[in-house]
Amino acid sequence: MSSEATPLLRNGRQNGDAPERLSFTQRLVKTIKAEGEPSWLDSYKWFFFGSYANILLLFVPLSAVAHHSNWDAALRFSFSFIAIVPLAKLLGDATENMSASLGETLAGLLNASFGNAVEIIVGIAALMQNQIRIVQTSMLGSILSNLLLVLGCSFLAAGFERPESVFQVTAAQASSSLMTLACITLVIPAAYNSTMSDVKRGPEEAAEKGLLIISRGTAILLLFVYLAFLWFQLKSHAFLYDRNHQDEEHGSGSQSTASSQHEEQEEEPNMNLPSAALALLVVTVITSFCADYLIASIEETAERYHIPKTFIGLILLPIVANAAEHVTSIWMAMKNKMELTITICVGSSIQIAAFVVPLLVIVGWITGHELTLYFADFETICFFVSVLLVNTLIQDGKSNYMEGLLLVTLYLVIALAFWVS
Repeated sequence: MSSEATPLLRNGRQNGDAPERLSFTQRLVKTIKAEGEPSWLDSYKWFFFGSYANILLLFVPLSAVAHHSNWDAALRFSFSFIAIVPLAKLLGDATENMSASLGETLAGLLNASFGNAVEIIVGIAALMQNQIRIVQTSMLGSILSNLLLVLGCSFLAAGFERPESVFQVTAAQASSSLMTLACITLVIPAAYNSTMSDVKRGPEEAAEKGLLIISRGTAILLLFVYLAFLWFQLKSHAFLYDRNHQDEEHGSGSQSTASSQHEEQEEEPNMNLPSAALALLVVTVITSFCADYLIASIEETAERYHIPKTFIGLILLPIVANAAEHVTSIWMAMKNKMELTITICVGSSIQIAAFVVPLLVIVGWITGHELTLYFADFETICFFVSVLLVNTLIQDGKSNYMEGLLLVTLYLVIALAFWVS
């Protein structure tokens, strides 16, 4: 064959021949799975068998059987409690893999929506059962758990690996400032209620109506501020969250470090986009049922075994809901990825305070459940001093094991106080 005839051959056919026809199955696979992505089989093989923690999925059917068979309250609570641990991890895995296949903006919105999916599901389940105190304490507990326990353990773990860890101070301060704003929005309703009770002494209905108006208006404003923060973080000031930019600015990073971080950022997803989306949908539905079983068992468990409901909502529920994030944050801190640790701990707290809580207030508004931003005075004080301590410790852009010990100690003191409340 002459060299002039060579270009006539393309993909096994000669120029002028009819294009190669794909079967319906091939066209379908090409549509739902991009070239180079993992197959559906590989995706779900990794999803279900990629971690030993998934063994705990056995408690998912057990929690359903215990609930519908009306077993002892402690068993119903424990089975549902344990079942949510692997489900929380699977939600995080599905969200992470979807984010890897989407653009930066869509990934940010997805993480905002599903980054705290367990908290949202548990909150809505409790709201629909009119367990307003469980909603409030579980949300506040999630914030305190991330700010004090997880961040403190991360600083401790990093302190065992190196004398001092460094992170980008400007981005951390921007996050802590928004956290401070969210804290203030909880102080204002408490101050308003105190003023109405001590000074005006007006009708109780008037005070409750005022709290609803303040809470719902504040919820809308916080959601707007949170969207602005996403734009700040992902678009207008994304360079503040780029470690390579920080190294260039301060002259502290080598080319090898920057290239290795770039390679880590380019890590391929373990699931293709459609399989991750389907997994996210299915796991969300299953988690909603387990959360419903869990909430339904809290009242009887608290009464029968003399466990304060506030302790369950503030300490136990957040620990199980954030179990996967706890492990990830500590692991990243040990690997000296402190910016990622700050993002997980403080960023997750911001999501709850500025996105999840306002969202639940609006859901309660729509469904006729009067959820407000008014927390008990003691809870508001605990939140305020926690944010104050975190802001004090991260403002220098450095951490050590002693700072971690301070955060964990404050968390244990708060847990002890709520145990005896």
